[in-house]
Amino acid sequence: MTLIQEDTLSDDAAAPAYKQIEAYLEELLAGPDYGPGDRIPSERVLAEQLGRNRMTVRKAIEGLVGRGLLERNSTSGTRIPTPRVTRPMDAFAPQGFRRIIQAGGGTPGNKLLHFEQARASAKIASRLKMEEGAEIVIFRRLFTANETPVCIETSHLPLALVPDLAAEDLMAGESLYDLLHDRYGVGTIRSDREIGVAKCTDLEARLLNLDVGTTCLSLLVNVNDDKGRPIEFMRSLNHPKLVVFKTSPADMSKPSA
Repeated sequence: MTLIQEDTLSDDAAAPAYKQIEAYLEELLAGPDYGPGDRIPSERVLAEQLGRNRMTVRKAIEGLVGRGLLERNSTSGTRIPTPRVTRPMDAFAPQGFRRIIQAGGGTPGNKLLHFEQARASAKIASRLKMEEGAEIVIFRRLFTANETPVCIETSHLPLALVPDLAAEDLMAGESLYDLLHDRYGVGTIRSDREIGVAKCTDLEARLLNLDVGTTCLSLLVNVNDDKGRPIEFMRSLNHPKLVVFKTSPADMSKPSA
């Protein structure tokens, strides 16, 4: 356990004491000494090490809990959260985020944040292999696991593919890919994925309980049907502490070409 000395706190006299402690703990959690599942020192120990009262330390910890950087457990103290969602990257067909959460034993939820018909920008048109300015449907959803925000996904679909799609269809919780299959006759779906990182905007930070500019896991997905027709371009922004991407190990028993 790393000892914390009082002189490591901020010298900013204008900052409340609990904010100084919160900022220091956040820096400590981001360092190499702590990882997912690790327990931090108790309020009593922290108060003694920092020369502060327990109520001040508690307020700082509650701030980090509220932002999802720590979690409390009545039997094991305060810990760094372990990832709530393991997102497989090997499946050729895309998996709805709701099913991924369920597969991991979590309780999924989602909220529709935005829905509109618009004209495709040059970038989106290139992804969907259509003319710039063609009509598309855009919608954005916030996904939760056990009521904790974990992911924001923004989808772009050709309007011609889903001419009567309405916001109400996406608020019912049905899988988008089930809807495409059942209502619009879209057959087997395949996808290509691009994994990276991206800094969250002010809005994304508020939705995911993160600081503005926090580096998050980014996933860009191009989805085609079995005829090679582009049907969706999706951008997914994932909470860096609560979501992990997982690939299966390569089969080394097979000789390479």
